[in-house]
Amino acid sequence: MAISDRVLRYLGSTKNIAGSALALLGLGAHFLGLAGAYWPVVVAGLYGVGALLAPPERVRLTISHAEVEIRQLRADLDTLLRRIDGRFPADVHAAVHGLAEVLGGVLGRAEQLTSSPDELHVVSQTIRSYLPASLESYANLPRGYALTRRADRERSAHEELLAQLALLDAQLRKVADAIHRGDEQALRDQGRFLQDRFGGSDLDL
Repeated sequence: MAISDRVLRYLGSTKNIAGSALALLGLGAHFLGLAGAYWPVVVAGLYGVGALLAPPERVRLTISHAEVEIRQLRADLDTLLRRIDGRFPADVHAAVHGLAEVLGGVLGRAEQLTSSPDELHVVSQTIRSYLPASLESYANLPRGYALTRRADRERSAHEELLAQLALLDAQLRKVADAIHRGDEQALRDQGRFLQDRFGGSDLDL
């Protein structure tokens, strides 16, 4: 672990928070004229006492349900991408990898996704059912047949697959937008909290 990472971890630790709280009490005593000429020693000593007496950081080794579910969905998506490699025309590959990119962004929001059953259902079904079923149906057709347009302007199987992939892409982008709106709302809520707590801000959220 880099030194900067260790420093950041310590700054957010219980020991630093407890030590800083007692050090602030020492500063308060100094401003009230109670700490005397040796107030820096008093402040440093109080910080050390707080850091020593603070309970150790809780170790978290358990894996949450969200982590387990998202990890499995990622593995299923990776497996699907490996299986289609070299089996489909370039435009199909491009569309599928575009879908995978959107899915990757959504899967990166594990907690938000697993707390939204509807969005999680769409993502899970896309990876495990909708996308594999569309690709499998196409792959089982003879290539020449798949590319041939039917009578009465009916789409070819190739065109049909691309249309289905576009439909999935549009639906997944709605899921991504919903999750990002949740992130934005959390940012707005934090902004309102900070404004209420500390006064005006140059940030207009």
